Amino acid sequence: MLEILQDFWLQLLIGQYPKGPLGGVVMTLILAVCGMLASLPLAVLLAIARVSPYRWVARSAAVFVNCVRGMPLLMLIFWSYFVLPKLTGFSLSGFWTLLIALVVYESAYMSEVVRSGIEALPRGQIEASRSLGVGYWTTMRKVVLPQALFNVLPSMTSQFVSTIKETSLGYVISVNELTFAANQVNNMLLTKPLEVFGLLALIYFIVCFSMSRALRSLEWRVRRARAMV
Repeated sequence: MLEILQDFWLQLLIGQYPKGPLGGVVMTLILAVCGMLASLPLAVLLAIARVSPYRWVARSAAVFVNCVRGMPLLMLIFWSYFVLPKLTGFSLSGFWTLLIALVVYESAYMSEVVRSGIEALPRGQIEASRSLGVGYWTTMRKVVLPQALFNVLPSMTSQFVSTIKETSLGYVISVNELTFAANQVNNMLLTKPLEVFGLLALIYFIVCFSMSRALRSLEWRVRRARAMV
């Protein structure tokens, strides 16, 4: 395993870059970070829609969230990659297809996390704000969301680590992420699948564990900063 790492560490880390496409661990992290950053605003909007006093808004958001949560991410990727180009006549690269699928999928899951944070707040806070003449959107923006997002910070960091592992599904549409790079190494060696995929599992563990600890440290700093305010 160490011999494989010595020979192919650069390919597993950045793919063929700069002589070829970027890939490996760096591509996996780019997909996970972009997916989470793009899905967070959508998740907040969906969560607000889910708790909206207007029933048609709440029900429309619920239908979308439940439909997306009810299907595997792999199915969403297949639909985006194979079916949408047939219906629209417009095709995207594997990278953009996977990123869009991740954004849609994560926004649905994250919206439920944010919604739980909103509904966990005492109802009296919203009623007090409205009784002072503050509008609905201002109440959500200045009173509800800051507290709700802070309360669900641990769940959001956990979802980010989960997104890192979900990027491995990009392998099925030839996105040059970590799993795809490892499979290329396996195809070159042919006789060492146990070592190659054992190394792949170890790299995923190191990346996910490191990110989990880093986000936990960030979460602790945010909590301390809020306590000092």
